[in-house]
Amino acid sequence: MINIIETMYKAIEDSKSKVLKVLLIDGGARQCLPLIKNFHKKGCEVTILCASKMDVGYYYRYTDRKILTTLDYDDEEITYKAIFNEVSTGRYDIVVPMVDYFATILSKHKNELSQYATIYVNNWDIYTKAIDKLQTMKVCMENDIPCPKTALIGKTEDFDDKGWEYPIVIKPRTSYGAKGFNVVNNRKELFEHFKLTEAKFGPSLIQEYIPQNDKQYQVEMLMDDNGDCKAFILMDKVRWYPVTGGSSTLNITLHDDTIRNNCIKLLKTIGWKGYASLDIIRDPRDGMPKIMEINPRMNGTAKICFAAGVDLCKLIIQDALGKEVDDQTAYKDDVRLRYFHMDFLWFIKSKDRFKAKPSWFSNKNTIDEIFEWCDLRPAFFYTLTSFSKLIHDKDARSI
Repeated sequence: MINIIETMYKAIEDSKSKVLKVLLIDGGARQCLPLIKNFHKKGCEVTILCASKMDVGYYYRYTDRKILTTLDYDDEEITYKAIFNEVSTGRYDIVVPMVDYFATILSKHKNELSQYATIYVNNWDIYTKAIDKLQTMKVCMENDIPCPKTALIGKTEDFDDKGWEYPIVIKPRTSYGAKGFNVVNNRKELFEHFKLTEAKFGPSLIQEYIPQNDKQYQVEMLMDDNGDCKAFILMDKVRWYPVTGGSSTLNITLHDDTIRNNCIKLLKTIGWKGYASLDIIRDPRDGMPKIMEINPRMNGTAKICFAAGVDLCKLIIQDALGKEVDDQTAYKDDVRLRYFHMDFLWFIKSKDRFKAKPSWFSNKNTIDEIFEWCDLRPAFFYTLTSFSKLIHDKDARSI
């Protein structure tokens, strides 16, 4: 009888051990929601690391475990210690970052953390080629991949503006959401703003200004260990906020072979593996779609991938476990993803609020980044925290 009980207990424990355990960092990023939901539906145990009970993923019905810890955007050392303490428990099979800050920390410490779990980021030497806009632009220019003309210099004293037309853009080499983006109209402004931008955001770059009165696009991609593209989704960024240039508030899926080929060429050239998101703008002066930057992590628009027929969670599991990754490069057109919190602000600020196409009031084929009828709590808590974040981001974008 004792042997039978021991056998049954061992079988139960073996069954539990086969459950794939995924850690997402962090629960405050809106892109964690579709990842939590779809990993959970695959039978994974999903844990999120949170800095606050107000985090959007903390009360989400599909979250299996949530851990409150110190995730400080102003102190990387303290944040890494919190991450290490959790990952080093050996509890997890896969660790996936949600935003640049945590992706950067994981990539820097990948060798140390990899003894405990699969850290789903690139090695540091590859990662830096993507996170650093200057390195990305250098790769593009050296390989005939359309991009804005960029000065390959380390300081303004080395910049010769002969052959350049004003206005010119100054922006941080590592940033997101248009933070630190400045347009200058003469050489004097250029030197003044460059110094201010570097003082606040660190190393910066000088780039030609592409008028933002044409199409803007976003791409979601996944490359396997062989350098083959296994997921590709192109979106038209129909609206964005701030209206002068910022994060998209409405995206619509579409197809374009030229953009696809250029994006794949770029990631292959730098040896990228895993997930990435790319921002692209069509230059109205020559009609050419030009790559602006690589976002080397999961993006806020990840939800549109699942709605368009691409199962990112399945691909991440296959890729992280070293299995053959399915080809899911086919996807549906005209799937729409709305970021209502920011789209509402676009409506308030834009002069085109009643002329927009598609109409701001249309919900055709549309899902929201946050809101879901199956669980209203994420939208509720996200709304409560959005106002303070909006004020903070507004201050951060300016110098």
